[in-house]
Amino acid sequence: MFEGFASPAFVPAHDVLQWAIDTFIDEDATLLNEEHAHLRHASLAFMWTTVPNTRAGHRIVGQCEIMPPMAMGKWQKARAEQQIEEWFGSVPDFLITLDASYAAQCDVTEFCSLVEHELLHAGQEMGPMGPKFRKSGKPTFAIRGHDVEEFVSIVRRYGVGAAAGATQALVEVACRRPEVGAVQISQACGTCRLLRAA
Repeated sequence: MFEGFASPAFVPAHDVLQWAIDTFIDEDATLLNEEHAHLRHASLAFMWTTVPNTRAGHRIVGQCEIMPPMAMGKWQKARAEQQIEEWFGSVPDFLITLDASYAAQCDVTEFCSLVEHELLHAGQEMGPMGPKFRKSGKPTFAIRGHDVEEFVSIVRRYGVGAAAGATQALVEVACRRPEVGAVQISQACGTCRLLRAA
């Protein structure tokens, strides 16, 4: 996909968008996850990048951002919006960037996990009464944080009951069989094609 690029690049990934909708979001999706139901009303965009990224010593292979970008000056924001419009035709509600070199070498389960992980960050804002909506009826979007943010050392030393967030729930589901199996993933139309194209 990035043949001929001599320097780091960003390229729209329109094929990944359609695959993600068909695989995880639509009501008849191959690997439907109802946690993404609000995204049926969202505008999404995907990008490939060859720019390496790390945070706190860990490789970053995907990132979900709410659009338009907020933490910028007027000129920076206008410049970023112009570039996004040139790539996608409009500014989406969420922009998901994927590391193309990681996608080229990971297996199909890892790729599905990566895409769905980023989709889960594309959340709906919650209030005291539940999910928030705009006057138009469209969901109010927000970046959703991880369910569990804890150190392995804390669980090892003090047990899962002393851990933060939904660690107990994570341990319980980790002890079960995955809901999505290899056969279902292999039947998710386009997965292998997308990995070869990356």
